[in-house]
Amino acid sequence: MLAKTFSAAVIGIDAYPVEIEVNAAVSEKSAGSENAVSIVGLPDMAVKESRDRVRSAILSSCFQPPKGFTVVNLAPADLRKEGGAFDLGIALGMLAATGTIPPETLARYAVIGELALDGTVRPVRGALPIADRLARLNRFAGLIVPRENAEESALATGGRMPVYAAGSLREAVSILIDGNAPPCRADLGEYIGKSTGREPDFSEVKGQMLARRAMEIAAAGGHNLLLNGSPGTGKSMISMRLPGILPPMTLEEALETSRIHSVLGLLSDGQPLLNRRPFRAPHHTISDVGLIGGGRDPKPGEISLAHNGVLFLDELPEFKRNVLEVLRQPLENGVITVSRAAGSCTFPARFILCAAMNPCPCGRGEYELGCTCKLEEKRRYQKRISGPLLDRIDLLVPVRQLSPEELMAAPEGESSETIRLRVVKAREIQRERLGKFGLYCNSQMSSRDLQEFCRLAPSSAQLLRAAIAKFKLSPRAYDRILKVARTIADLAGSAAIRDEHIFEAINYRKSPLGAE
Repeated sequence: MLAKTFSAAVIGIDAYPVEIEVNAAVSEKSAGSENAVSIVGLPDMAVKESRDRVRSAILSSCFQPPKGFTVVNLAPADLRKEGGAFDLGIALGMLAATGTIPPETLARYAVIGELALDGTVRPVRGALPIADRLARLNRFAGLIVPRENAEESALATGGRMPVYAAGSLREAVSILIDGNAPPCRADLGEYIGKSTGREPDFSEVKGQMLARRAMEIAAAGGHNLLLNGSPGTGKSMISMRLPGILPPMTLEEALETSRIHSVLGLLSDGQPLLNRRPFRAPHHTISDVGLIGGGRDPKPGEISLAHNGVLFLDELPEFKRNVLEVLRQPLENGVITVSRAAGSCTFPARFILCAAMNPCPCGRGEYELGCTCKLEEKRRYQKRISGPLLDRIDLLVPVRQLSPEELMAAPEGESSETIRLRVVKAREIQRERLGKFGLYCNSQMSSRDLQEFCRLAPSSAQLLRAAIAKFKLSPRAYDRILKVARTIADLAGSAAIRDEHIFEAINYRKSPLGAE
């Protein structure tokens, strides 16, 4: 008997429908032989091994697998299938082929889930994009998913298709036969803006007013920044508080970011939707593939996991040169395209780069602080960061050592919520100005936008011209200064870019690494 159901394969961060066909037929050659299962349709090893998991799960659930030779086809045949997400669909197809489940009922459902040997349904990666893609087809009576994936799947479908949770193979069979199982429900409003516990706050930071101001500018305009200072000055502490002053995530941003985390299995059962901007801090030993994504079957990397959030690179010169150089394209375009022999995938990568470094190999930076590095050693250390990469960083910020009085004093700075209110107000100004072009912050402006929205008075133009000549700035650095000045003006509520806005923007680029 022939039975079929539907599932989906994830390639990159996108899901593609897959039809599961099961043909259980007893021929003269196979009737007396050992029961065998053949899976075709370009499966990887994990999919091929599902025949053993499925058979054990069926027997453990007190059902009988098909006798004789069974063929399982995963269509389309030219689409590579990987992982254990097809287990539950194959098992239900086998039971439908033997008459345990009405085949016409199963054909109206889509199914995902990995099976344990005892029949338990295990969670799978990519449930969110799979549910969203299948719901868009508008052709299924429901989607059966593992219990741990039920919330994120229900959020993805948004009520367009019922989602049913199954903790075991027997439960999945009961859903199909009885037809009275309640669908899972999830309200997006419960997760957007929901507190995730105590978060780092700027009110805990002592001093460092220049760095705090740079963080506010970076958050308001979506600018990249580099903190340069000795160890222990608070570079990492300040950077960790950057997500807390960014505008709250919109529903669209939350779904887009959660989609990437879902593909890598990083969504928790109790938190199926990211409601706080991500903060990713990979170690400096990371490879270029780990940073931008890739592999034989391309998967997102750290820059995509930081999409709509912050990518923090501590000890920037310690990263391998080839790893840092791959950041150029995503910093400019907000996406990364990974091409491999099996095909190419494009991942979103719109993030704020926040980097930190020491001024020299020993970290002290100044001889008064005990620095023993020679001048040539300092130059060689700083040259580990290429000029083209520095050009893509808008704010180069020195972080100084605190005095004993500042260390002993209690923090008196503004809270993250106070700063965020100003950032949100500045973003609203930018969205009103740039929204018609599909942009939402100043860092995304093109050269044409700069000509229209960053016109300078003669005195401001003369000030910028002198800075370009003195610091030998590149055309890209010139554009970055204009963008930062526009953000500073927006924070001040000024429609025009004034001399003081240009001066402050230049101050963040007055030396290659922001040193005083």
